[in-house]
Amino acid sequence: MEKKGFWQSGHKPTLFSAFLYFDVSFMLWVLIGPLAVIIAADYPMDAVQKANLVALPILGGSILRLVLGFMTDYIGPKRTAQIGMLTTLIPLVLGWQFVQSLDQLYVVALLLGVAGASFAAALPLASQWYSKEHQGLAMGIAGAGNSGTVISTLFANRLAQHYGSWEIVFGLAIIPIVVVFILFTIFAKNSPNRPAPKKLSQYAQVLKQGDAWIFCAFYCVTFGGFVGLSNYLTIFFNTQYGLSPIRAADFTTFCVIAGSFFRPVGGYLSDKLGGAKMLTILYGGAGLMLAAVATLPALPVVLIILFIGMMCLGAGNGSVFQLVPQRFGNELGLMTGIIGAAGGLGGYALPLILGQLYQSTGSYAPGFLILSGITLCALILLTVMQLSWRNKWMEKGGKARLETVADGSQINA
Repeated sequence: MEKKGFWQSGHKPTLFSAFLYFDVSFMLWVLIGPLAVIIAADYPMDAVQKANLVALPILGGSILRLVLGFMTDYIGPKRTAQIGMLTTLIPLVLGWQFVQSLDQLYVVALLLGVAGASFAAALPLASQWYSKEHQGLAMGIAGAGNSGTVISTLFANRLAQHYGSWEIVFGLAIIPIVVVFILFTIFAKNSPNRPAPKKLSQYAQVLKQGDAWIFCAFYCVTFGGFVGLSNYLTIFFNTQYGLSPIRAADFTTFCVIAGSFFRPVGGYLSDKLGGAKMLTILYGGAGLMLAAVATLPALPVVLIILFIGMMCLGAGNGSVFQLVPQRFGNELGLMTGIIGAAGGLGGYALPLILGQLYQSTGSYAPGFLILSGITLCALILLTVMQLSWRNKWMEKGGKARLETVADGSQINA
């Protein structure tokens, strides 16, 4: 039977709906990142407090991804996504009308994590419509919704300045989430091939498999690096180079674009070349770029370095999730939530590392050196795992291929 091409298979309205849901959710998830410098004018904060503020939405997203991953398996990704969007309205209303202190703002930041948890519903919704040979591109297109970060970094501070209030930005953000909810409800459909829900005991069995934790570590670095830097770079550019809030956010936007739009590229190239091979290249590139940032070069130079580094991290996200459905296709909803949570924890840790070390040393150099070291450790781990995988899944003609193993799982080594 002749295989269908990507654009002849799957369900395009659902793929587009998953992208929109992920896009608007990411826009809201990182909303506080670019606004942090302006918010600090109302609530003065030291370096650690700023880092905590921009890290809390990522922490909330990490925790809630487990919840939404479980819900995706049991009630389906469409209904889970609808519940997620309605719940996201709560922190937006609170931030718009009810914040009176920094502690209350911390609560709003944590609750915004429900938007980041969209990952656990959006990606399975799209992925379950596509066969394994198209997983990388399908997950890449849906995952490119992290481009919503660009909307926040580009417009949040401009809107705050125009209206003379950062609170109004939370109110205005209600409009796009409502519009996307309506479009999503109309066009998105659950795949008829959606796996049956698993028992909790079966989930525990999945977590006993070493590959689950390996993928968590891989995504902790790629996605954690991307979302952590997306939330923190406005503070970095403002503090290190003295840029205004709007200009610092604009420079962050430039870097975020690289990570967002190269995610589907990473998925596509992983389909063609193999996810592990692509990830090896991307980890090496990201590690070198982060080490170069630690030299704190002139602003034009650091901008180019960060652009390339974010490009590697964003494409790496696509590469990781080209591998995941092939290894855990029957537990994709849960594994997406677990691996996504791990990525979020990486993103939570990154601002804290940079903020704590900056306050302790007065320089960002140690923080970026540590981030580079973590990325290179991931590269070493990947190299070791490739040797292990090759003992299980044969390669033919120098190109990775799928091999069924004893337990019925598959992976593209």
